[in-house]
Amino acid sequence: MPFTEQDRVYMSRAIQLAWKGLYTTDPNPRVGCVLVRDGEVIGEGYHVRAGEGHAEVNALAQAGDARGATAYVTLEPCSHYGRTPPCAKGLVDAGIIRVVAAMVDPNPEVAGRGLQILRDAGIEAQSGLLENEARALNPGFLSRMEKRRPFIRVKLAMSADGRTAMASGESKWITGAAARADVQQLRARSSAVLTGVGSILYDDSALTVRLEELNDNVRARVDNPTPLRVVLDSRLRTPQGARVSDGNAPTLICHGELGHQPVSTEQLSYLQVPQTSRGLDLHWLVEHLAAERGVNELLVETGAVLAGAFVEAGLVDELWIYMAPKLMGSEARPLLDLPFDTMAQAQALKLKDLRQFGDDIRFIWQFV
Repeated sequence: MPFTEQDRVYMSRAIQLAWKGLYTTDPNPRVGCVLVRDGEVIGEGYHVRAGEGHAEVNALAQAGDARGATAYVTLEPCSHYGRTPPCAKGLVDAGIIRVVAAMVDPNPEVAGRGLQILRDAGIEAQSGLLENEARALNPGFLSRMEKRRPFIRVKLAMSADGRTAMASGESKWITGAAARADVQQLRARSSAVLTGVGSILYDDSALTVRLEELNDNVRARVDNPTPLRVVLDSRLRTPQGARVSDGNAPTLICHGELGHQPVSTEQLSYLQVPQTSRGLDLHWLVEHLAAERGVNELLVETGAVLAGAFVEAGLVDELWIYMAPKLMGSEARPLLDLPFDTMAQAQALKLKDLRQFGDDIRFIWQFV
């Protein structure tokens, strides 16, 4: 059956609901659900946080009696028992007669099985309505399932002449308060925030979400976001007393081969990462973060060398660059350490978004 304009309206509403879980569902995907019977919405729901009811469960609870209804869901209903029972079975038991999913779930534990459960029960089940919009909800979850690594954003602040730090390493603060507040929102939606030990040594970066800088709308939608803090520190130079090890959020110190293995605690753990000729193996690390830590969206906040290494490794999905209206001079450090020699090596970018925060400008670039 072809999708109708009304189908699009109800799925658009389901997508709108799913966005409400932007800051809270991790590591689960953001999902919304709308139940419709006889042209009337009888129930709505979205997945709020991991371990609690999925979108379909919450919509069914609101509806009470959902027999004969159509369910519009932004992601294929799950088919396996996890922390909660499978939603596909719940829809069958509730008497739903049609299910429209925006997309098939790429999770190998689902991957079409949810839709098949529905069809086996005699329910009309379709997928593919507003799929691009649904995919935009969960870039990290989809990347973890499809690429076996997180969706990776590199955030950098630079001057108008493309500099990110003074020659000494000093970089605090290049941008103004409005731009820094936007970064806090980005941190709040991230599963993990990664930096190099240089940021710890020069700036004593805490890498936590500064709740006081979030706007009221965002603050009302977050719990207490504590993304995993990841520090690349091959020789364990992170000093005792550094804010990154203050216990306010879980921290993972990644190091190379040592004569001993440091002792991990509940909030501070250590991970030996294989090394390449360029340093710690970034490919191995991001795959570990996805597989073992459930990291969906990884935010890299670092200097030119490590940021350049991520770009050179082909591990960056988006560059978030905040440009301040100031000049830092030719001796200051460049935006990225990419030792290109010819124009043929130049990396093409596509502008995804451009907006102003106070006096600063934010660019979001995607790699072509």
